[in-house]
Amino acid sequence: MQDFRTEKDSLGEVAVPVSALYGAQTARAVANFPISGIRPHRWFVRATLELKKASARANGEIGALKPEQAHAIVQACDRLLAGEFPDQFVVDIYQAGAGTSHNMNANEVIANLAEEILGGKRGAYKLVNPNDHVNYGQSTNDTIPTSLRVAALLGYKELQPELDRLIAAFEKLAAKYPNAVKAGRTHLQDAVPLTFGQEFGGWAAALRNSRARLDDATRHLHPLPLGGSAAGTGLGSEPGYRSRAVRYLSEQTSLQLENADDLFAAMWSLTPLTHFSGALRDLALDLGKIASDIRLLASGPRTGFGELNLPAVQPGSSIMPGKVNPVLAEMTNMVCCQVIGLDTAVVAAASMGQLELNVMMPLLGWDIPHMEEILIRAMHQLAERCVEGMTADTGRGLAFASSSLALVTALNRRIGYAAAAEIAKLAIKENIPVTEAVKRSGRFSEAELKELLDLLALTRQPEP
Repeated sequence: MQDFRTEKDSLGEVAVPVSALYGAQTARAVANFPISGIRPHRWFVRATLELKKASARANGEIGALKPEQAHAIVQACDRLLAGEFPDQFVVDIYQAGAGTSHNMNANEVIANLAEEILGGKRGAYKLVNPNDHVNYGQSTNDTIPTSLRVAALLGYKELQPELDRLIAAFEKLAAKYPNAVKAGRTHLQDAVPLTFGQEFGGWAAALRNSRARLDDATRHLHPLPLGGSAAGTGLGSEPGYRSRAVRYLSEQTSLQLENADDLFAAMWSLTPLTHFSGALRDLALDLGKIASDIRLLASGPRTGFGELNLPAVQPGSSIMPGKVNPVLAEMTNMVCCQVIGLDTAVVAAASMGQLELNVMMPLLGWDIPHMEEILIRAMHQLAERCVEGMTADTGRGLAFASSSLALVTALNRRIGYAAAAEIAKLAIKENIPVTEAVKRSGRFSEAELKELLDLLALTRQPEP
């Protein structure tokens, strides 16, 4: 049987587990919101703890907190940031609007830990109070949108190296196959040739563009609404708090954070976050397309394209012996679909702000970090267990390129579109290679034909 202590909040008495570092308001939230069983994301928790630490440092410096209170709150935050008591952040991600429950969960855990550091009793709040001290000068309405931005930036610091690794893997493949010709395909039909190097290089370039868009989107997350308090006026905070708190938060996280120019807009507008979410979605769109291409080009091995050889990482069928599937690319497609769906939820939530607040913020506290985390893990696995061991079947690629009906495109400049189309029709009707159909047309000599249908030359882009 679990033992309980009795705490009081503004609504009355509440039973709280004796072992819990959280208090009455968190206990109420646990009872009110048994929705998903999903607890707050670790980056969102870390962002909140860093904010509380920065606020305590700022309030201690300006005299809003006693030195021993500020020091105890900072100590408590440091212990929590070091990984102690992660099980104390217990509020479901689907909770009270704006994130009051998450904010109070953090306030209560920090307050109880600080209370014990100062020699007090858990749940007493005589030396450090969740509202009066840990939350001094703050409101859910400015701390949550601040934590959302910081959490997204913390996640991006981990996403960058995995995206860069995947880009580098495709660049390495592009350098390995610069002159290996393959058939191009548009509409899933024969198209003009290109090289494996150009295809892999295009994938790398698309991901580099995604990286650039993400870098740009993060700039809009740096201005913070911290210090706006309940409605943007800063009521309840002390002079000098805002600039100090943001400076300390920037220092603690090694992020280039700054004070927002207009606190009113920064508190209710979530468009900096939707902009970042949209850049994550755009990464998922290109990454998903690349994963689909890998699956298609690796299809076979006997009856598909068979142009790519993927590392075999697990059996592919419970009934067909020897079958190996492109599982890493399949997983990546699923992750990309999920990111696209989460971005849709983020946009919907951001559109539901009213007056001085958007109460849908807790949804973003899970969705955006989750988008980042699954992209990080998917890109890591795709690079390590698929792309870095992937090879091109250059012989098969050349065979397809040589037999492509689209080679007649090279004749357009000499004989025109209509005449070239007639040669393509002849090749189809007689089931012969384009080169043989051209010979039968009698329009070109052997030397001219060799020059016109030089596959590698056809892949070279003209000077701009």
